[in-house]
Amino acid sequence: MMTSMTKKLQDVLKRTEAWPEEVQAELADAALKIAAGLEGDYHATGDELAGIDRGLADAERGRLAVDKEAKAALGRFRRA
Repeated sequence: MMTSMTKKLQDVLKRTEAWPEEVQAELADAALKIAAGLEGDYHATGDELAGIDRGLADAERGRLAVDKEAKAALGRFRRA
């Protein structure tokens, strides 16, 4: 293995050899997403783009929460 790789990562990768192929593929996909983010090549998913579009449309309509409303909403989620 590469000498610049951390011991922790080397250990994890060694363990993955016994994982089912589909689980190895999931790990590979996750690693590729991380790599894309480090390289600046991230591409949003369709769901993410739809969410961005909804947020922009709400902003154009003036449907923005004021600080007090945002803090109240976040407070409800933090207690859950």
